Amino acid sequence: MAGVPSVSDQTFDSRPVARPLQDGRSAPVADDDLSRILAALADPTRRAILSRLAHGEASVTELAAPFEITMPAVSRHLRVLEQAGLVRRRHDAQRRPRRLDIDALWTAAAWLRELIEAADGAESPTERTPRPLDPAPDVAP
Repeated sequence: MAGVPSVSDQTFDSRPVARPLQDGRSAPVADDDLSRILAALADPTRRAILSRLAHGEASVTELAAPFEITMPAVSRHLRVLEQAGLVRRRHDAQRRPRRLDIDALWTAAAWLRELIEAADGAESPTERTPRPLDPAPDVAP
């Protein structure tokens, strides 16, 4: 997939990897799309918001309802999701509903699939012990 960093091309150490910008300067890996997507997905509240949006678009008020956090906090979570390309906003008169944009999810899925395939070849089947994911908080559509 174009634009998705290859697992085999990555350097895994404690230092951020730099990538060249068009003007010759370097930008840390944290500035790339995949890093923004994975950082956005790291928060359980944001994952719960995405789970809700998987059922259809919703307003900020609708998205905030199941959480015990302030509207500004929900708006900050939405801003992170929008900057990562995971959520889009539609302008509908005075309402600004949000919707899930799955293109960013496909970007992360492609990288994760490649990572799994690379790791799968490095481990014997008996060494693998899949751990179930913690479920996202139950958020009604």
